[in-house]
Amino acid sequence: IAVAQKLLICGLSLLFHMTITKTLPVEYNIDDNFRATASWPVRFFYLYVSLMAARPKYYFAWTLADAINNAAGFGFRGYDKNGVTRWDLISNLRIQQIEFSTSFKMFLDNWNIQTALWLKRVCYERATFSPTIQTFILSAIWHGVYPGYYLTFLTGVLMTLAARAIRNNIRHYFVESPIVKLCYDIITWMATQVAISYTVVPFVLLSVKPSFTFYSSCYFCLHIGSILVLLVFPLKRTQKGSKNHESVQPVWSRKLEEESLLQKNSYSTTNNSFSQKQEITCRYQALKQ
Repeated sequence: IAVAQKLLICGLSLLFHMTITKTLPVEYNIDDNFRATASWPVRFFYLYVSLMAARPKYYFAWTLADAINNAAGFGFRGYDKNGVTRWDLISNLRIQQIEFSTSFKMFLDNWNIQTALWLKRVCYERATFSPTIQTFILSAIWHGVYPGYYLTFLTGVLMTLAARAIRNNIRHYFVESPIVKLCYDIITWMATQVAISYTVVPFVLLSVKPSFTFYSSCYFCLHIGSILVLLVFPLKRTQKGSKNHESVQPVWSRKLEEESLLQKNSYSTTNNSFSQKQEITCRYQALKQ
């Protein structure tokens, strides 16, 4: 069932890519006539729609790979609370969470999941300073040599830090009332989708000149906005060193406890075996007499 469902998603993604994507090219965002005649709301709407239309090719490739793994027996996570099997242990994306993400982090957590986990383990958790910046730079190097990758990931650093600062400083004011939270989620969904689309344009265009043409046509508005957010809102520092120290201490103490228990158990086992030998010897001598 899981394989059949994922093959269906592959077919729909491929169909979408072969039809809709070609009618909504990302390159049209830097068309001179479009930039001169379209209003700002129309331009941002087309930016969102064109980048959304560019995603199904990734959905197709990753979902097909996931279906092949499931068909080979890999990726079984277990059962959910309703007893339904889950085959998403090594999935690389979650389409619903991507399309309805309400934060930059939520989008990144559900996009290219296995690579993100690798980057987290290899770089983010080991970095001694600026783990977000180092992880984005490593991700750019991992993707390849196109300049558009580096423009995307450097822009992504600003977007991620600004989104984190906004979320940490104002989100708690909007979560008490369900209606207010719904409005907040809608606004953050719109902002996230526009920010993601704005960020990944160079990733699709690949070259420097068209990427700067796009950003200059937008007056680098989200770059400037992200910098202003970081200047206005304080960004909470992650105390990784203290957390690592706290997490290491119990491990060592547990190891020492385990070693002492093993020594006690081995000592008690030796004593028990020695007493058993003595008892057997006494019984043998009694029987002999």
